[in-house]
Amino acid sequence: MGSVGMPERALPEGTLLAFDYGLSRIGVAVGQTMTRTATALETIANKGDQARERIAALIKEWRPVALVVGLPLDAEGAETDMSRKARAFAKDLALSAGLEVYFEDERLTSSAVESDFAALRASGARRRKDAALKDAMAAKIILENWLQSHPCN
Repeated sequence: MGSVGMPERALPEGTLLAFDYGLSRIGVAVGQTMTRTATALETIANKGDQARERIAALIKEWRPVALVVGLPLDAEGAETDMSRKARAFAKDLALSAGLEVYFEDERLTSSAVESDFAALRASGARRRKDAALKDAMAAKIILENWLQSHPCN
């Protein structure tokens, strides 16, 4: 999918943060280019300055080499109103963090999250009240998909 304003290129080894942008909530995950794995971190309420401050704190804490944002395209792969909002969020991230932001098609993420969450609930690892973690789980899947499909040094 590419980065905001930059051509595709291999990334240096390091940490990445991924975001599943939504109007109400933003899921966040962290991953490593070396292991090509990701972990769901948290879900942030998308409430203006509070969300920006929390994202800035996560970037400061994790010191990522780049960021990945899920891009909600329609079934045919075309832009949607929500994908345009996700692109605007990514542009703001790139400017505020001074990092490259890459996109990952998230069309199949919701069904994968539902499946993973159902399995965790069945095993007793998650309860219905943990449903807010679904956004962070979506960010994890977005990042894992991106890591599996992009070159890293």
